[in-house]
Amino acid sequence: MTEQGSTPTQNHTRFAIKLGLIAVSMFVFAVGVMPPLYDVICEITGLNGKTSNEAVSAETAVVQEDRVITVQFLAKADPGMPWDFKPNVRSIKIHPGEIKLVDYHVRNRESVAIVGQAIPSVSPSNATAYFKKTECFCFTQQALEGGASMDMPLIFYVDPDLPKNVSTITLSYTLFNITDRVAQDPAALATAQ
Repeated sequence: MTEQGSTPTQNHTRFAIKLGLIAVSMFVFAVGVMPPLYDVICEITGLNGKTSNEAVSAETAVVQEDRVITVQFLAKADPGMPWDFKPNVRSIKIHPGEIKLVDYHVRNRESVAIVGQAIPSVSPSNATAYFKKTECFCFTQQALEGGASMDMPLIFYVDPDLPKNVSTITLSYTLFNITDRVAQDPAALATAQ
């Protein structure tokens, strides 16, 4: 029997419309709501190793001589980024509170200017809040002429309040090509140069 005079075709049509609306709602939620919510949760909790995009002051850094932390450096370019990208050193040993400078080297393999943006992450994730960058190439967009290369500085320290069970921190950067996005926004182009 059909529902109060409805034909099976009408029931199927209503059901298909409901499924379509559910699918569209799920898509809107996944694309429009989740990414900003995820970023807020990561920023508050330090999950996923996302680090701050703002410089911190090193004025209050106090070196803790009785402890040594190994900091490892990783770098990769996104497949759409035609740059070579690597840290000049793979790892260092530091005392918490000790300010260190490490350079990352980039080379543009293309013959045209490219603008890049590096996105950092720290692992283990519970060390994220204790990895303090006072200066970082990841704070701004980097423009590089075709065939050119440069060293990009990172100045950082590890907060002495780092949990005692953490003895190794890995800082990883992924470099993305944002040339097209910057070309569409003249204000962003001015900050990239």
